[in-house]
Amino acid sequence: MLSKSQIAKLLSCSISRRKTDFYVASSCYLCNSFCTLTKPPERNESPEIPSWVKCLDDKSHGSPDADENFVIPSLASWVNSYGSYGRTEVAKVTSSDIEEINVEKVCKLLRNRYSSPDCVVAALNASGVGSSSRMIERILKKFSNDWIPAFGVFTWAKLQMGHHHPSVLCDLMVDILGKSRKFHLMWKLVEEIRMLEGYVTLATMSKVMRRLARAGKYQDAIEVFKEIEQFGVKRDVAAMNVLMDALVKENSVEHALEVFLQFKACIPCDIHTYNILIHGHCKCKQFDNARKFLEEMEQQGFEPNVISYTCFVEWYSREQDFHNVNAILDEMKKKGCSPNTVTYTILMQGLGKAKQINDALGVYENMKTIGCAPDPSFYSSLIYILSKAGRFKDAWDVYEDMGKQGVKPDLLTYNTVIAAACEHSQEETALKILKKMEEDSCKPDLKTYASLIKMCCRKKRMKVLQFLLNHMFKNDVSIEVSTYSLLVRGLCKSGKLEEACLFFEEMVARGIVPWETTYKLLVNKLDGMSMGKQKEHIQKLMSEAKEWAEI
Repeated sequence: MLSKSQIAKLLSCSISRRKTDFYVASSCYLCNSFCTLTKPPERNESPEIPSWVKCLDDKSHGSPDADENFVIPSLASWVNSYGSYGRTEVAKVTSSDIEEINVEKVCKLLRNRYSSPDCVVAALNASGVGSSSRMIERILKKFSNDWIPAFGVFTWAKLQMGHHHPSVLCDLMVDILGKSRKFHLMWKLVEEIRMLEGYVTLATMSKVMRRLARAGKYQDAIEVFKEIEQFGVKRDVAAMNVLMDALVKENSVEHALEVFLQFKACIPCDIHTYNILIHGHCKCKQFDNARKFLEEMEQQGFEPNVISYTCFVEWYSREQDFHNVNAILDEMKKKGCSPNTVTYTILMQGLGKAKQINDALGVYENMKTIGCAPDPSFYSSLIYILSKAGRFKDAWDVYEDMGKQGVKPDLLTYNTVIAAACEHSQEETALKILKKMEEDSCKPDLKTYASLIKMCCRKKRMKVLQFLLNHMFKNDVSIEVSTYSLLVRGLCKSGKLEEACLFFEEMVARGIVPWETTYKLLVNKLDGMSMGKQKEHIQKLMSEAKEWAEI
């Protein structure tokens, strides 16, 4: 833990008022930290690596800027070791590593575009490649946002092996189809595995309900819960909590309340049920209604816990209503319910957002006095606050102090430090943290790469950008609409319109409908540069993407 002298130093430093802004996933993490349910592993929203790299490699027009091929000298060997995008170095693959060879063969084949899963099956049948459950799981994760190759591989492997996949792979495929909003195929698969004993579980139906809620099909999600016993899954409080949690997460506390009122007479509620409702109403800033459920849970014999009160702390903090935050903390003290690290982290984050940096640092001092040990999430928020205040050196000191205190950085910490380094143009530091993650076997996610990609676009580091996409591929992180949009916007702002068009085309080819804002930005940039032919091509692609989405 930082010493008192170190805290004093942080408190005494002048606060820079620079308005920097970079993306950190701390708010999502903190919400999950006190959420009433254990959230299923966050899917990496993005599939196979785009084919644009080959286009760049083969480009003959123009001379690249010096910035395009620049790589930090100390990192050059690491960057170059990844070779071509989506390819494994031959020297790294031994003859005995059949699975790795087959994965690479299938991925290479799937980089072609197919109009249907049946076309994928036909291509794989002609390839002579073998399959295994582990291999299919890896490929499904790589193509988790590209349903045609994913479902094609899934179908092909089932036919080849002559039996059904393990239930975990079926659940993964159900989730991919639901995420792609191919609900007719999702239901067809659920009905198919329903005939297999033990295949359809609460985990399966949770994916179905969450994906329906995510698509705004709230009533359909509720109907799944009502009919859930037809799939051999018990309609109990655990299933009801999953549904209510999904509805609240997708901004429909009204539907969650509807479920609660309809079933509370026949399904005994638990403390998690009430905490979901409290969280949902706080999220909608309906604090009076949240308070009513806090009182009702007490009437039903459930003592409000730290999760219950932390819901209020979070959303009052977001409103910068620290008077009510302090009132909640006083109430917790009177009830003998001590705030935990998550509570203090949320409070500190709220103070930091309100630019009350000294008060935010004071939260850390208060934690020390009561013996509440900070965790990686707390350190991550402190790093974020200091960096956002323009104090990157102090933020870096906090990061280094974690190791001295025996607190191991987690994914959120690494993402926060990388985002801070990128925002402060600390290119070498940001990439070295990515390398450190690799050494520590901490698997990156989309958020890890977002800040790095944005920085590379800004600095026109095309070689490093190519490396990052390759790095994503080898970590089974595939690109989705937000990442594509980041790339298109970043390249547009850097004047790399041809590359931006290639990414846009790749996005549409994968069946993803580009965001309207991304489309308009690219079209306007092309129009401004009198690139009429390219503008017409992009307009045609957007029209095709919308038509395809309606099918």
